Amino acid sequence: MNEATTGNGDGPTTVAAGVSPAIAEPPREKLTKKAITADHPTWCPGCGDFAVLAAFYKVLEKRNLEHEKIVTLAGIGCSSRFPYFVNGHGAHYIHGRAVPLASGISLARPDLHVFLFGGDGDGFSIGGNHLDHGARKNINMTYFIMDNFVYGLTKKQTSPTSPIGFKSKTDPTGAIDQPVNPMKKLISAGATFIARTHATQVKHMMEMIERAFDHQGFSVIECLSECVEFFPDVFDPADPKKGGSFEVVHEKKWDNTPEDELRHDVTDELAAYKLATLPFPGVFGVFYQNERPTKNSLEKKWIESSREKTGNASDLELLQKTFDRMK
Repeated sequence: MNEATTGNGDGPTTVAAGVSPAIAEPPREKLTKKAITADHPTWCPGCGDFAVLAAFYKVLEKRNLEHEKIVTLAGIGCSSRFPYFVNGHGAHYIHGRAVPLASGISLARPDLHVFLFGGDGDGFSIGGNHLDHGARKNINMTYFIMDNFVYGLTKKQTSPTSPIGFKSKTDPTGAIDQPVNPMKKLISAGATFIARTHATQVKHMMEMIERAFDHQGFSVIECLSECVEFFPDVFDPADPKKGGSFEVVHEKKWDNTPEDELRHDVTDELAAYKLATLPFPGVFGVFYQNERPTKNSLEKKWIESSREKTGNASDLELLQKTFDRMK
């Protein structure tokens, strides 16, 4: 084989003729908040969503993700403005349909972990059916739902999580419909990671986002995020700064101690339901976590098996065969 000698200042390097020497990728700059901030948030002053965005920025910085692999998606609503404020790949989709969009991106690009943001209306009302299917299929993504118990973007209507008696433009005498219990819905739908947090607890939010990010499957976080304009102070009972009590889930440590018997087993579905039935404001942390194959991994096996049957033909070759049959 013919060889050529090149110099790079550190002495000669021998490479095979016709083969380009490998080009070392320059070291990446550390991901910073400045790099991932796209625009100034336009929420109402005091909105809980500001804290959620701050926590998300901190997690991205901490994990130092490759910038081109940050994917931020959302539907419609105040909280769904997220993609505007994150400098990365993303999209602002139609009302209630963000889960199907995120599903397609996750399945087409399994090397990415999709971050999806939305509110209680987008997630539990018009998008409730899509939430169920994303969960049962166990598509790999993290869905962060900011629950404020009200439709705030459209100026105060009853939402699927509004409590009975809540007075709004759609229920001027007080809501009479049973509200959705997000945790119960997610457990029954088949989500494999389900957690709950509060917008005033940034450290806890970050912990939940990181754990959801590390989970392979459909991971969902419900976050109580106050709407200061149309339902102020509703989450004060869980805010220690306002006289409330932020009670966290004490998970089992499996250390064979007597006190561990009283701790929560995150793999126990029935125990998760029991936590979900606690009176408002309930507890915060991981309710349920289960490991089962994702649709991403199952489809990968199917795709690989199909490719083997074609002799590992390329996409272009398969397309050409299709065209040839049409002649």
